[in-house]
Amino acid sequence: MCPALPPVADPTAEDLARAAEARQRFPQCQSRPMCLVSTREQALHLLEEDQVIRSWPVSTSRYGIGGQNDSMKTPTGAHRIAERIGDDTALHTIFKGRVAQEETAEIETEPRATGHECITTRILWLDGLEPGVNKDGDMDSYQRYIYIHGTHEEGLIGQAASIGCVRMRGADVIELFDQVSVDTLVLILP
Repeated sequence: MCPALPPVADPTAEDLARAAEARQRFPQCQSRPMCLVSTREQALHLLEEDQVIRSWPVSTSRYGIGGQNDSMKTPTGAHRIAERIGDDTALHTIFKGRVAQEETAEIETEPRATGHECITTRILWLDGLEPGVNKDGDMDSYQRYIYIHGTHEEGLIGQAASIGCVRMRGADVIELFDQVSVDTLVLILP
């Protein structure tokens, strides 16, 4: 069992305003609710309009933020969920090449890196919506395989520890997965 984490900070008024602006700019992503990821707070908030319905701690990239291919940084800006992978797989199921394996991950509950990346439980594959920021050319989140996913390094959740993706605890990513759909808007803020 993972140790309890401190409560996730509420999004700022500025962050909520940026989320509202993103909803206006990308009407094709009108499914409700939307996800707001704060790399600053290491948090993911599920929003219905300007109301937080649920928040979870996450881990974004230990290399910082950026959209450049091969940077291992977390891309910012507006994204949509392009694919939902792993519905009904067991908690901590390991994925390789987005295919569920027969094995489950051993969960590291201490705050230490194991030296390898392990994608577990569920995958929400993100597609950037902003050319030059996270879409097309050498800055394409979908081509970089940027996901929201479970991790075996649950002890590192709440601090920057990934190699580009947004990591969550297994139980948390299942809860999120069940509340979002393809085309759900995901705004990642610095």
